[in-house]
Amino acid sequence: MTQDLIDAAVELADALARENEALTRLDLARAAAMLAAKRRAAEAFEQARSAANRGPAAGKPKLVRTVEEQLAALAEENRALLERAIRVQRRVIGTIAEALPRAASAGRYRADGVPAAGRKVPAFALSARA
Repeated sequence: MTQDLIDAAVELADALARENEALTRLDLARAAAMLAAKRRAAEAFEQARSAANRGPAAGKPKLVRTVEEQLAALAEENRALLERAIRVQRRVIGTIAEALPRAASAGRYRADGVPAAGRKVPAFALSARA
């Protein structure tokens, strides 16, 4: 295992752990801001792994397998947390969309295909006195 591969693995693990922590807290803005760093770390790891694989092959050392397993676990946790964040965002957006007032003329058209003008509802008051 080369020093470049070790450094790249540590960088990727750190990036995934930081993003996972933000996603666990549902700090989606912070998690989104980490995307570029995570991509760079993943690309650097892939390049270092490819370079290490081109060197003399003496089998896959246990250390490399352990590092790859740990990165795979972090990546799986990241995937699950991202899916959870997407579900939460959908619920929030749906709740906001349902709370918005609907336009009176929404979906109503005149015979010539022009949207119908909204009718104004006159003001009225009710009294409980008889």
